[in-house]
Amino acid sequence: MIRSTLMGLALLAAAPAAALAAEPAAVTAADRTLGSADAPVTVIEYSSLTCPHCAAWTNTVLPAFKTRFVDTGQVRFVYRDLPTAPAPVATLAAKVTRCVAPDKAFAAIELMMAQQEAARLMRYPAGWFLNAIDVGGRTAEEVGACVEDPATQTALDAQIADAQAAGVTGTPSFFVNGKRVEDTTLDGLAAAIEPLLP
Repeated sequence: MIRSTLMGLALLAAAPAAALAAEPAAVTAADRTLGSADAPVTVIEYSSLTCPHCAAWTNTVLPAFKTRFVDTGQVRFVYRDLPTAPAPVATLAAKVTRCVAPDKAFAAIELMMAQQEAARLMRYPAGWFLNAIDVGGRTAEEVGACVEDPATQTALDAQIADAQAAGVTGTPSFFVNGKRVEDTTLDGLAAAIEPLLP
């Protein structure tokens, strides 16, 4: 019994990662997106608001990425949550950005990423969350009620499960039209995007 279990695990480990992971779930109205729904390419990022690499990407690559691909109608960019350590802080941050007005979600996400390093050094003070709420188009009371709503946790759990099903093990992780892209630099993403453009 033990031998057959070990053999099964060995075969699992030897299987190609692509065979074990599905594509990310289809984009829905619940997703936070930038760009046209009719764009020929969809780029999905799985990210955490407490992940330093995610903040670095958002702060340094996203502005040029938006200018080059999103603003030109070539790419629809989708942001999805995959909270990392410290999990309670990342989970609360994810809920806050889900609970602001939908058209202000990226303003809240980008502000939290811009302030992440300072917030981390201060052990994530309440002001970090309140600053995101301030740009979020809803009152603190409205956001607070949404954060406490079990439906918000259910939606977040579903997105975490989707990330796991897609084989995501770290953040940030990117998919271009459903295919994982390892090189997350602007040039690396461009190399995956440009062959798919009409």
